Formats: sequence, C-alpha cells, structure tokens
Amino acid sequence: MSNKPNTREAILDTASKLFFSQGYHATGLNQIIKDSDSPKGSLYYYFPHGKEELALTCINRTSLTVAQKLNCHMESCNSAAEAMEDFILGMAMDAVESSFEGIVPFSFWLAAETSCISEELRTACKSVFMDLQDVIKKRLLEEGVESNTAADKASVIVSLFEGALLQTLTLRDEQPLLAAAKIIPAILA
Repeated sequence: MSNKPNTREAILDTASKLFFSQGYHATGLNQIIKDSDSPKGSLYYYFPHGKEELALTCINRTSLTVAQKLNCHMESCNSAAEAMEDFILGMAMDAVESSFEGIVPFSFWLAAETSCISEELRTACKSVFMDLQDVIKKRLLEEGVESNTAADKASVIVSLFEGALLQTLTLRDEQPLLAAAKIIPAILA
C-alpha cells in the first residue's frame, strides 16, 4: 500500500472523473487504480466495500463542494436571484474553459444510472439535490418568501440548472447555461 498522503484523494479524483465521463457501470476498479497510479491495496484500504463505497464518497464530496460554493454565492450576493445568476454564469465560464469536460451535472451521472439498482446510491443522489435546494430555500426564506413557495422555487431552480448543465455538456455550448442564468432571476422574483 502506498504511504503517499494524497493517494486517497488521487483515487477519488480519478474515480470522480471516470464516473462522470464514462458512467458508473463502464468504470472498473482496475481502471481507477491504473489511472490514479495507486496500488490496488490502497483502493481497498480506503474503500473496503469497493466500487459502491467509492461512488458514495465521490457523490458526497461533490455535493459538499458544490453546496459550499453555492452557499458562498448566496452569502456574498444581494439576493438569491443574483447569487444563482452569478453561480450559473461561473459554471458556464468553467465549462468553456475546460472545453466542456471539467464539469458535470452534480448527480445525474449516478442518479439516472444507478437509482434502480442501489438504494444507497439513489439516497446519496437524492441528498445532493436536497442539499442544493436547501441552500436556495434558506436564502429565499430570509428574503421573506413563504416556505412552500420557497421549496417549490428551489426545486425548479435545481431542475432548470441541472438540465441546462446537461444540455451545455451535450451541445458543447454554454448557451443553455446562459439562458438559465437569464431566466432564473424572473423565477425567483
């Protein structure tokens, strides 16, 4: 087993990239080991329950990162509408700068592929969506929006954003994200 302190992160980074780019089922543990330059023992040391545990960790890590980024926008902007617009415009810029390969819909890659075969993965993907919605809902509540309306708007915003992100990646064009950034403030008004 490798004693390098970044072996676990290298495995997670590689697994996330492969799950995102080629899917859960098409990604094998041997490929993750090879592409991360990690010994096989390291993968099983850090993720003794194998591929599903590794995928769960990737989902949770991605969720935390995205929710923190969205939270920063919510805290630094004057309104939820401005925060979402800035957040989405930033994603559009990241998409272009990465040649549409460095970003992914946050849990689509696993939610659609594994929700029928793994309750744990489905639940983790559900948590990603709920965490994002909660960040938006919290800000809307602070702005005086009624609770049920805030929840509905947050759900629609996450759906619109995820769909725009998926279209952006498929079309290799930032226009769907730009359109979402333009429309979302009207929804949140």
